[in-house]
Amino acid sequence: MDANFFNLSDDTPVYVISVAAQLSGLHPQTLRQYDRLGLVSPGRSAGRGRLYSTRDIVLLREVQRLSQEDGINLAGIKRILELETETMRLRDEVSRLRGELAMMRALIRYELPPA
Repeated sequence: MDANFFNLSDDTPVYVISVAAQLSGLHPQTLRQYDRLGLVSPGRSAGRGRLYSTRDIVLLREVQRLSQEDGINLAGIKRILELETETMRLRDEVSRLRGELAMMRALIRYELPPA
């Protein structure tokens, strides 16, 4: 057996809907609704059953918190999640561009003759 066989990441879909519902404190039908609305997109088994990851469980709890504690409707929650995802993507891009800029500045300094 491969030594990395049980190395599961937070993104590995492993929980069937009944377990995910129990871990998130939500009803399985609520999880199905969130999937249909695109709030949480679980993986699928070979038989097309939903499989949730640890990251999905955390996201389900966050959706529940935003809904119950902050009174945000599902459309608002979906927009918040989209904006958070876009913010993370943009931060990654800014970090990558900063690295490229630093490299370009170093190359320019290296190639220019001393003043």
